[in-house]
Amino acid sequence: MILLALLLAAAPTPSTGPADFRSSEVRFGDCVRQSDLDPAAAQQTAIAWAKSGGGVPAAQCLGIARSAAENWAGAVDAFTTAANLADQTHQPVAAANLWVSVGNAALAGGDPAKAREALTTAIASPALSDPLKGEAYLDRARAAVAANDDPAARVDLDQAVKLVPADPMAWLLSATLARRMNDPTRAATDIKEAMTRAPNQADILYEAGNIAGAAGDMSGAREQWTRAATAEPGSDASKRARAELAATGAPLPPQPAKSLPSGR
Repeated sequence: MILLALLLAAAPTPSTGPADFRSSEVRFGDCVRQSDLDPAAAQQTAIAWAKSGGGVPAAQCLGIARSAAENWAGAVDAFTTAANLADQTHQPVAAANLWVSVGNAALAGGDPAKAREALTTAIASPALSDPLKGEAYLDRARAAVAANDDPAARVDLDQAVKLVPADPMAWLLSATLARRMNDPTRAATDIKEAMTRAPNQADILYEAGNIAGAAGDMSGAREQWTRAATAEPGSDASKRARAELAATGAPLPPQPAKSLPSGR
């Protein structure tokens, strides 16, 4: 969820070299841009850089390029190498951030056990800032849910909402988990917090409908699903909301008209 921000946060300190050579910072930035445009070429760039002694930034670059190519297992390997190198070279902030990157890549690749292991390492580091620690708790909770460990996810989400209370996603996931764990009071409280921070976000409105429906308030459920169906047309949450409305026999809101191109 926070992979790009973490990658940039862990960017290396510029190195000093001859004027005709790019610094590590410049090479790292160029690699990020190349990863967006041509992940395969960026991987080759990173591998060559690593072979020439590129260290942490080169390994991190390879992780970014593999992530862009959705080679999640390869990204886990590259970020793990980068994190270990950062640990070995006494770069605690970079190491902590890179362990979060390992966790995110593992989670994206469907390996919740590896994700939890890496995120636990990151959370244990005193070098990880509170905002990033809150996001790491959030991601570890997602991994716990994927591993069918709802009690552990509850513990992590309680920490997340304390550390990143402005993040609507933390409140949304906390509300969803409370509904799954048959805690309607907590679910209603937390979805209200999410809606306060992001009142027109389709996935939040959709979950608000789910929570209302689970509590037996079908009128409230249809109201929130209708809002979700029109808040972000075409989104997955919007489609799910329309399906719920159809299942209850409620009238479907009209699809927003597509804007016509200008004749000029």
